[in-house]
Amino acid sequence: MEREVASAHTASRDSTGWSGLARYIIAAALARTADGGAVVAIVLLVTTEGGGGSLAGLLGACITAPHLLGPFVARRIDLADDGRRIIAFACVLYSIALAAAVISYGQAPAVLTGLLLSISGGCGPLLTGGISSRLPAIAGRDQHSQRRAQGWDVATYGIGGTVGPSVVAAVSSWASPGLAALCLAVAAFGAAWLVMRLPYSAPEHGGDIRSVPGAWSTIALMAKDGPLRRTLYMTVLVAFSMAALPITAVHMTALLGIPAASAAAMTAAYGIGNLTGSVGVMLQPLRGSPDHLMSGLALCVVGGLFAVMISPTLSIAIATYWVAGIVNAFFFAATLAARTEYAPAKGRGQVFLWVAAMKITAGSAGTAAAGVMTGWDLRIPLVVGMGLIGCAVALSFIERCMERPRVA
Repeated sequence: MEREVASAHTASRDSTGWSGLARYIIAAALARTADGGAVVAIVLLVTTEGGGGSLAGLLGACITAPHLLGPFVARRIDLADDGRRIIAFACVLYSIALAAAVISYGQAPAVLTGLLLSISGGCGPLLTGGISSRLPAIAGRDQHSQRRAQGWDVATYGIGGTVGPSVVAAVSSWASPGLAALCLAVAAFGAAWLVMRLPYSAPEHGGDIRSVPGAWSTIALMAKDGPLRRTLYMTVLVAFSMAALPITAVHMTALLGIPAASAAAMTAAYGIGNLTGSVGVMLQPLRGSPDHLMSGLALCVVGGLFAVMISPTLSIAIATYWVAGIVNAFFFAATLAARTEYAPAKGRGQVFLWVAAMKITAGSAGTAAAGVMTGWDLRIPLVVGMGLIGCAVALSFIERCMERPRVA
């Protein structure tokens, strides 16, 4: 055991600095590419094999809905002597289950395919928030280095959300959706190998595992702690609201009298904006309290949604989608800073996964709600989103005022 710890510390010294950060970026990008493209691959697989839309939606839900279970296994990260092993195991399990699901489809009952996809989905939060929980051990102790590294982390999410579906589309058109899904499985497996080569981070519990909070204790802590509570509800409401943009883009093409394919240009501009914003955070890390930054940047997100809503032409719509992506990236970086700086050391992994799981769930709910609301008017989901974020900002301001100590 002593030899293992010594070798882990040696690996940590060898992996610090840019070497460790580079490994982190590649590992996170691979894992999030797999997670971001899996749903598209499964839906394409089902539809191209003659399956109905209901079956495609059901199997797609099998890989997204279990993300909510992630926080209940997150405690393993905080309990483990080496949290990297838990995350690497999740990447391997995700890879095997996804590959098995693809191979089983059409050869076995759909229930088995759904079960295998559910296993992959349960590992999903460990590929997103779980990997992010390793970043503080790599980025350095000073705030400037931490926040610059968080810019890289935001970029990996942008890469995953953009490259994942793009890889699926390209491989599906060249070969088949099944092969595309297998490529994603290989990416997740490669992420596992790199995760084990990240710097070692000693557990915060110091051998006293009873001091590590459980899943419900962690969510209770987040509900009671002002900054963490605000991090959670602002992340959820912004994710819910921004999820309307791809749906809105499709309906805007009809309003502007342009080809439906132009919606792809808008959504691509949003993805490029996310990457642009992450580069901005790298070059000029955020300064100040994450709590205040989230509120200010959430108002910028409202401005981005409003600009999209009033866009009169395609070129302006593309530009506003790009701006919306930029401000969303800055907001996301602020939430990562909040999770890093406000989460208790002994429950950091669980806080990261709770927020990640709720964000993914909110995004899915936002997409579904936008699909319904745009049936009435394409502006409704944007107006609702702006209203929700505005209420969250107002509530955060009121909470901070109430938390300030009164001067006698």
